[in-house]
Amino acid sequence: MNKIKSLLCVFWLAASSLLSVGVAATNLTGAGATFPYPIYAKWADTYKTQTGIALNYQSIGSGGGIKQIIAKTVDFGASDMPLEIKELDKNGLMQFPAVIGGVVPVINIAGIATGQLRLDGKVLADIFLGKITKWNDPALLALNTTVKLPDETITVIHRSDGSGTTFVFTNYLSKISPSWKSTVGEGTAVSWKVGTGGKGNEGVASYVQRIKNSIGYVEYAYALQNKMAYTQLKNQSGQFVKPDDASFKAAATHANWESAPGFYELLTNEPGKESWPITGATFILMHKVQNKPETAKEVLKFFDWAYSNGGGMAEALDYVPIPETLQKLVRAAWKSQLKDSKGKAIEMR
Repeated sequence: MNKIKSLLCVFWLAASSLLSVGVAATNLTGAGATFPYPIYAKWADTYKTQTGIALNYQSIGSGGGIKQIIAKTVDFGASDMPLEIKELDKNGLMQFPAVIGGVVPVINIAGIATGQLRLDGKVLADIFLGKITKWNDPALLALNTTVKLPDETITVIHRSDGSGTTFVFTNYLSKISPSWKSTVGEGTAVSWKVGTGGKGNEGVASYVQRIKNSIGYVEYAYALQNKMAYTQLKNQSGQFVKPDDASFKAAATHANWESAPGFYELLTNEPGKESWPITGATFILMHKVQNKPETAKEVLKFFDWAYSNGGGMAEALDYVPIPETLQKLVRAAWKSQLKDSKGKAIEMR
């Protein structure tokens, strides 16, 4: 009887050990950009249903995601601001694009519906610089001859946290407005001239919804989910366009991913009559040398599944899936760049 009890005890300890390894390998952690959070949440929910593998993604902003992956407190980081190759090499990281979307100006002006207000890059920059302070400013009236704009003060809402959405937005304004470029510039966090800060896309959306005569910027999915009024925007080709997956896709067609070191590619102010000017990809960051290769393998399997099976879900939320030609480049980069501590490639299968 004692021998049987001993054998059962050994079996239980072995099973417990295997179970703990399995749990560790199938609970993935990521943190970063709020821009892609709606699609990551959808993918994670569907993937768990199909595989039992859970993904805990913290929507804390790109700045936080970069810090956490560098500190190795998460399995992957996420950022809407791609890191240049020298920054990747400095921190032993590789990056790859996960999905493409758009940043949109959102407004709360009584009587003005979504898509009615027209803006161009210079006027948008001057609003966020505090140079244009009234909705009936002559520059706005000139762009909106058929829209009745109120004699009301504009309230500017911006991000308060380190944000890839802010990077995409300010990168665009820096390309359009010399004044913006010289006084504010671009980055995940900048020194704003005017306005009130909200944390995350959700924070900016909440403020704009509550404050009359306000303007802010959010990822397109947040504008749709919160039924917010967004603007038209004049693009590089001189056309006023509305944001949607078609105009994001039009901008993305001009990307040259094959010659982009470390997949560093910006999609703002691209040419084309149908291109949305504030388009951007969002990126995943992982360490090239993986101390937990089994976990890294599960992260790759998740994004491989998202590439192959998540396109329809992305389109339903008005993101643009990564094209197959780019998917092939990313999979090749996984194979060549991600290694375990002994230098062996991380294989998904």
